[in-house]
Amino acid sequence: MAPKKNKKKGKTQVAEDDDWDALLQAEAVTNASEAPALVEDPRKEEDNLESKEDKSPAVLDAAAAFLAASGAAPVDAGDSSGAKKKRKKKKKGAGAGGDVAAKDDSKVSSKGKLIAERLRVQREEEERILAAEEAERQRVADLEATEEAERKRIEDEKDKKKRKKQEKIERQKKEGTYMTKAQKQKAAFAQQRLEAMKAAGMVVGNKNTGEKKKKPVYGDRKKQRQKEEEEVGDDWEKEDDEIEAKENAVPEPDTIKDVPAPEPDTIKDEPTHEPVNDEWDADSGDDWDADSDGGRFDDLEAKLESIKIDDDDDDDDDEEDLIEKEKRVEVERLRKLGLERRERDRIEAEKREKLLDEQKEMKLQDQMKAQKREEGKKKREEQEKANLAARSRDDLRCPIAVIMGHVDTGKTKLLDKIRKTNVQGGEAGGITQQIGATFFEQKTLLGQTAKLRESEAFEITVPGMLVIDTPGHESFTNLRSRGSSLCDVAILVVDLMHGLEQQTIESLNMLQKRGTPFVVALNKIDRCYDWQVCPDTPIRDALKKQPEGTVSEFRTRSAEVKLQLQEKGINSNIYWEMGDDDWENSDFVPLVPTSAISGEGVQDILLLLCQMAQRKLWRQIMWHANLQCTVLEVKQIDGLGMTVDVLVVNGYLREGDKAVFCTLDGPVVAEIRGLLTPPPSRELRVKSEYIHHKEVKGALGVKLIGNGLDKVMAGTSVLVINNDDEEEDIKAEVMSDLTSIQNKLNTDKVGVMVQASTLGALEALLQFLREETKPPIPVSAVGIGGIHKRDVTRISIMNEKGKSEYATILAFDVDISNEARDHAKEMGVRIFTADIIYHLFDQFTRFMENLMEQRRQEAAAVAVFPSVVRILPQHVFNQKDPIIVGVEIVEGILKVGTPLCIPALGGLHVGKVTSIEANGKEQETARKGVSVAIRIVNEHNPTITYGRQFDSTHSLYSTLTRASINALKENFKDKLETDDWRLVVKLKKVFAII
Repeated sequence: MAPKKNKKKGKTQVAEDDDWDALLQAEAVTNASEAPALVEDPRKEEDNLESKEDKSPAVLDAAAAFLAASGAAPVDAGDSSGAKKKRKKKKKGAGAGGDVAAKDDSKVSSKGKLIAERLRVQREEEERILAAEEAERQRVADLEATEEAERKRIEDEKDKKKRKKQEKIERQKKEGTYMTKAQKQKAAFAQQRLEAMKAAGMVVGNKNTGEKKKKPVYGDRKKQRQKEEEEVGDDWEKEDDEIEAKENAVPEPDTIKDVPAPEPDTIKDEPTHEPVNDEWDADSGDDWDADSDGGRFDDLEAKLESIKIDDDDDDDDDEEDLIEKEKRVEVERLRKLGLERRERDRIEAEKREKLLDEQKEMKLQDQMKAQKREEGKKKREEQEKANLAARSRDDLRCPIAVIMGHVDTGKTKLLDKIRKTNVQGGEAGGITQQIGATFFEQKTLLGQTAKLRESEAFEITVPGMLVIDTPGHESFTNLRSRGSSLCDVAILVVDLMHGLEQQTIESLNMLQKRGTPFVVALNKIDRCYDWQVCPDTPIRDALKKQPEGTVSEFRTRSAEVKLQLQEKGINSNIYWEMGDDDWENSDFVPLVPTSAISGEGVQDILLLLCQMAQRKLWRQIMWHANLQCTVLEVKQIDGLGMTVDVLVVNGYLREGDKAVFCTLDGPVVAEIRGLLTPPPSRELRVKSEYIHHKEVKGALGVKLIGNGLDKVMAGTSVLVINNDDEEEDIKAEVMSDLTSIQNKLNTDKVGVMVQASTLGALEALLQFLREETKPPIPVSAVGIGGIHKRDVTRISIMNEKGKSEYATILAFDVDISNEARDHAKEMGVRIFTADIIYHLFDQFTRFMENLMEQRRQEAAAVAVFPSVVRILPQHVFNQKDPIIVGVEIVEGILKVGTPLCIPALGGLHVGKVTSIEANGKEQETARKGVSVAIRIVNEHNPTITYGRQFDSTHSLYSTLTRASINALKENFKDKLETDDWRLVVKLKKVFAII
């Protein structure tokens, strides 16, 4: 018996589960038909439910409970036997196996009744809310209708009053009694004059007879008006008629002469009817003056002047002809508009005429300037041609050589060996970070190459050599490019131990692009094993003293360098092993082994450069008087202010010349106040005891002193205005190459501040921030020289703009005042400073990475990575709280913390991914195509179960919102690939995100 009870209990549990599923399906059917049910007849809903019941036997209990709660179909235990038979018959026909046990349709489990009751309460609440909304809409509609009716009533009353007034005016016009406002004022004025004369005691009448003039009576007219007043019945019309009667009671002028003057009291009581005639004063005035008896009317004029027209009756103004008034007002308005328009047109015409005159004048001036500029250009070009024609092979200038190569290959050390200086030891980090120039006199060249010239029998005729030292760090591409564009010949320094490196290849490409002949110095030959030092000797003599193994290592390493050069398309060979054909072939590059430490091969380099200059480049280095001057660097020096280092290639520079410089603000004309050069064989960029010159001749590196040189652009030309030159022509020539340089120093509205000791270093910093940094760092301000309080105040505005990360100053090789440091702490401004440029890069890069990581951590709770996940049905480990299943990443990136939902089920929230595991190891993310096990937790609905609300047929999607997408763009843009962003766009449509 026990097994039977268990079996029965199991059936009861299955029935309750079926009721649960059926009720959920019934609720889904109800929700789907809820919108049309608001409009359709409730009986149709009942029919639909009955049809659903017939078609789905599995949901009979749930539908019965739902219909019982909604009152559509009664549910009781005593269901008719006919209905039961009908349902049993349907069940038998539907199930072929007959495994489904027949149940009593009228019985519903307690859980089903509870859910049905909840649905009924919810439906009643929705109906109540809809009824309240409908009542509110009806109330608002009634209020609007009432307001509209009141507005129409008021408008009708206004129209009625206006029509009534217009009808009265038309009637008065037909009767001839209508008077305009001006006529009424005139009549009232006449009446008041008459009353004033009466008050003065003036006698009106005939002197001879002494009879009193009877008052004129217009009985018929008055009676007629009284009848009309009684018909109209308006009070304000009666008042108007009374005023008209008083006005018409004035006697006619001819009659007044014949009538004897009445008593004053009698005159006041007599009504007048006729209007006052203007001639009455003139006709009767003589008699009054003749009959006046001494000062009786002395104050009459004063009383007449004190009379004012009574305008208290404002109602009479409304009787004016409205049409005429409107016409008159409109005509006056149009007249004023016409006058204003004519005045405006006159002013505009004067302005246009004045503007045209100014434009003609400016055009004429521009034409004259252009003409003068062309004339000056033509003269200048003719003079330049004459100077070029006067060149001679006997007058050669110093050849300009540039030394280039990778960082730390020994470029500056090689020059130190020639100069017998230690510039490299005084540089920060031992690396060159500025462009410099060193002038070697002819006697220096002769002394350095004395041993080698004994065997070579070569005479040096060049007056000297100017060597430009360039930085080797990758950030100083601009300086290497500037140096290579100025030189006649180049020295490419290659580390024999390492071969061609990154900046060596970059320098090689620059020289090839410009077609500059060059020599390759295989430096650090003293690093070969067991090298025997031979200080300052020719390299061939030094090699003869080396062991065989050392020479063999040198040959091997030099062969590797030759092979690397060959890969770049350059033929090369050891210079003493080159034949005559190789020397004649301009594509063949000589290799010179050197040691910058002990000096082996240094004189070989110098002699070889002199030979190339005198044998191959003599046409190029013939001196001429045409000024060729280029800005190398702009820097600030204590005691001298802002100075400009220039390279004078040809021509002269004299103290007091008017030189034209190129700046971002346009050409600047400045007088040269000083020409300074370092001593021979000394570096221009190193501060020393400068030599003052009145005049310098190319080729030479010179430091210029003048006013207004702080914005001069490095790499631009400098020209001098001579007596025969046109200033505008020289300015235009100087500004011709600004466009390419101007883009380098452009700033943004929002960004960091960059401060450097020289313009070249500033350009290198800007290039790094804009091109090397990913993403690029914007720059809002730049400067040359030390940092002061005003600079801190200038960049602190970034805090006010909400960009605190850009409230930063990058200071390279500059001094920072104590006041600026204290002010930076107060304003929340960070200052990064370094003497080595890549140390400054590292500091700021580290700061930005930490800042981005902090922002990513803050945005991690909001940012949701896009993903589409497919459940693997054979790998379901736990179905409920938590759900642990195996999944495959179909698209995107699945990340720990990603909320998952099922859009196909109305956006059903499945839960949040709390862990991802693959091959027994936990991981933070999983990408497309990977199969992993995930743990899903739903804190808001822990009862959600795999296999009940969803299954493996439903794909899981990351729940995206507008806030999560914005967080991805701002903080995780580099973490997503192109396909991931395409998925974001696709999910925006799924979730209807704008």
